[in-house]
Amino acid sequence: MTDWISNPQVCAAAQLLKQQAVIAYPTESVWGLGCDPGSLPAVEKLLQLKGRNVSKGLILIAANPEQFAPFLTGLEPAALQRFQTPQQKPTTWLVPNNGSAPGWISGGHDTLALRVTSHPLAAALCSLFGGPLVSTSANPQGQLAAISATQVQAYFGEAIDARTPGTVGEAAKPSEIRYLISGEIVREG
Repeated sequence: MTDWISNPQVCAAAQLLKQQAVIAYPTESVWGLGCDPGSLPAVEKLLQLKGRNVSKGLILIAANPEQFAPFLTGLEPAALQRFQTPQQKPTTWLVPNNGSAPGWISGGHDTLALRVTSHPLAAALCSLFGGPLVSTSANPQGQLAAISATQVQAYFGEAIDARTPGTVGEAAKPSEIRYLISGEIVREG
């Protein structure tokens, strides 16, 4: 297995993220576009590339639950335990919004979409960056999500700042989306 945390291209991409870049990288099932969630200029660039409205909100990924600590403050112990328990398939949890995330991430919703990624390269990016990243499928709104670096190139060309090496994971579908408190499934994974 590749040690992505010491891969020069992945390290360079993580440094670019700290400079308001938008990058493409593989996730569990599709290629993603990512940026620093705390950088409004980076998020605006990402939304413009996708043709996506800010009101939809954005998913954040992290290498481990601890990277999400500010967003988990105030959760009941049972909900926190559910969030921290590894799932059989990639799962994005809709967590009550405690006000820690900027509005351009939450889209003004009362929940935040958070996923601890199981993809080793995406996790390495989060670790090297030092926190969660925006993660949205690499495709213009209304197009199929890219499942290869070639598709990412065809969609975005030089408009993105970097593309990591690597391939998507083995998940057949994008992550399941589920409410943390009720367990209700919003999108099957």
